[in-house]
Amino acid sequence: MPDAQTMNAVLSAYGVSAPSGAGGFNWANLIGGVIFGIIGWSAFMYGRREKSIRPMVIGIVLMVYPYFVANTFLAFAIGIILTAALFFWRE
Repeated sequence: MPDAQTMNAVLSAYGVSAPSGAGGFNWANLIGGVIFGIIGWSAFMYGRREKSIRPMVIGIVLMVYPYFVANTFLAFAIGIILTAALFFWRE
């Protein structure tokens, strides 16, 4: 597994800049984004199949928010809260 410096060099070679403030590439954010993106996609598909707007909206938010949150703790907290909302905030 490459270290953060190597990953930042590879990303910059393709014109992608490292996130500011965090010091570069963060594996925890990537893994969290993938996990919560899969949960969001599943919620969206469930809402679409059942014609229920609430899981569709929460699913879209779960898929999109990792692009805008750079703090790892905050990203996981938001993902856990939204995932819990799928189960506890039902129609």
